[in-house]
Amino acid sequence: MQQIPSVDLRDFLSDDPARKQKFVNEIGKAYEEIGFVALKGHFLDDKLVEGLYSEVRNFFSLPLETKAKYEIPGIGGQRGYVSFGKEHAKGRSAGDLKEFWHFGQYVSEGSKYAGEYPDNVEVTELPKFNSVGKEAYQMLEKTGVYVLRALSLYIGLDEFYFDKYIKDGNSILRPIHYPPITDEPQDGAVRAAAHGDINLITLLMGAQGKGLQVQNHNGEWVDAMAQPDELMINVGDMLSRHTNNKLKSTIHQVVNPPRELWGSSRFSIPFFMHPVSDMSLNCLPECIDENNPKLYEDITAGEFLHERLVELGLIKK
Repeated sequence: MQQIPSVDLRDFLSDDPARKQKFVNEIGKAYEEIGFVALKGHFLDDKLVEGLYSEVRNFFSLPLETKAKYEIPGIGGQRGYVSFGKEHAKGRSAGDLKEFWHFGQYVSEGSKYAGEYPDNVEVTELPKFNSVGKEAYQMLEKTGVYVLRALSLYIGLDEFYFDKYIKDGNSILRPIHYPPITDEPQDGAVRAAAHGDINLITLLMGAQGKGLQVQNHNGEWVDAMAQPDELMINVGDMLSRHTNNKLKSTIHQVVNPPRELWGSSRFSIPFFMHPVSDMSLNCLPECIDENNPKLYEDITAGEFLHERLVELGLIKK
């Protein structure tokens, strides 16, 4: 496959069973074949998108000493600011050429998960930053709920199978700033080295320009570019594991721009949709048969996440 398929969530949300099934078939096929789709018809409107990008630019334009006070020790970068070069891809030592922020879950009142997550960090210099971030978080989460409902139907589960696992889940909204490149990158460092995502699905804002590349089944790198009204959505390792690799988590990267564009910043905003920590990621029986034996050992989402954060260098052993 040489390009990323495009789907429209409004088909799934329609009252027409044929349109709904069309969406289920299209997104399921895409996730079996390449693991990525571009999605129209999501719940983010233009005003919210523009407001979020404005606040994100304002934050990353703050002096380094101001940003640094929002880097919270001891929580593995789960909330607040993570400074330039801190994170690296699994299996690499060179830090990625990026800095980022984490908004986390806004748990429902009385939830048993309320004490499990670090608090979100308030940026006092920017009065709208946190409220705009919260609204975007919740609209991306709402979009993800319907994507997972479609995938539930595709793999033969009850439509609402994932709902109980993603309510109050450990999802993360990550505005990323790839600063201008001022010197020759060391050790082959790129803006984001080749990796698979940890979570169930990732909903990405800001994939309109060149940079994001996806590796197809032939090992070829394919440019993944969305239209202005589209989100790029991919399968993460948790969902791939849970479906016994029926739905595929695809390796992707963000490459450095041509040298003549090194002086420009890049911003992207992924939403990493995670389940609650006690969700079992054991391979689903619906995805195991004689031709597709069980590929993975049993594990919970919380255990798997901890393993990967250690591998990424965000948590020390």
